[in-house]
Amino acid sequence: MSGGLREGAQFVKATTVDAVPDGGAVRVTINGVPVAIVRSEGEVYAIHDVCSHANVALSEGEVDDQTIECWLHGSRFDLLTGKPTGLPATQPVPVYPVKIDGDDVLVSVTR
Repeated sequence: MSGGLREGAQFVKATTVDAVPDGGAVRVTINGVPVAIVRSEGEVYAIHDVCSHANVALSEGEVDDQTIECWLHGSRFDLLTGKPTGLPATQPVPVYPVKIDGDDVLVSVTR
């Protein structure tokens, strides 16, 4: 599970664990917010599904360890913090708390 739990977080079902390929991502929309649900090395993460550099879907990029790479220009983001780990992006993207309930992936985009 990833993302720090915030007080008052409202979790909603985003998808199922089985729907997210290991080493891959799927795009979901939660309350109008685009979210990439990512599975890497058995862990599930939720990160804003828009690159801070080029406004394209991160869920279409490559997943490696605890990072996701934007397919357009190669910016990389840490799945735990949302901080860029590779240029050209210099601004982080939001990450969201995740809970696993059985096979369901629950995510909170509450701010």
